[in-house]
Amino acid sequence: MNPDGWGIAQWLIIAVAVQRLGELVLARRNTARLLAEGGTEVGRGHYGLIVTLHTAWLVALFLVIPPGTVGNLWLIAAFLLLQIARVWVIVSLGRYWTTRIITVPDAPLVKRGPYRWVQHPNYLIVAAEIALLPLAFGDWVLALIFSAANAILMSIRIPAENRALAARHS
Repeated sequence: MNPDGWGIAQWLIIAVAVQRLGELVLARRNTARLLAEGGTEVGRGHYGLIVTLHTAWLVALFLVIPPGTVGNLWLIAAFLLLQIARVWVIVSLGRYWTTRIITVPDAPLVKRGPYRWVQHPNYLIVAAEIALLPLAFGDWVLALIFSAANAILMSIRIPAENRALAARHS
């Protein structure tokens, strides 16, 4: 694919991929620090599936959305607002933010930012992102397929995370 022929969809997908790679670097650093502090990982078995889902989502979007597709500016704007919410989640969790489920005994549960109101705001944001980006470029089939796959994985991940954090709720 020639970058000269790419449209807004391809550039936006590349930007999201670069953002996610940066997040993985931060997550890896935080994970290593938390494990060194005595943290333990829960749900390691499904983590690879989550990475695969997100990678496949981006690759599918890049390959399926034709260059030059005119996007819905309202949905693109909504997607961009979700990126602000995503950063809010990361900043709110600070050193505890990671893409894995790492729990550190006696560490306080984060109750600031969106965590004041919602237990798993990042999962809500991700679910909206997975649906919104393909819909912004008119691909409801990708939105449906990846939303369903994400829902299945979250039905495993969220209970695993809740079990890991249950001992720290007070």
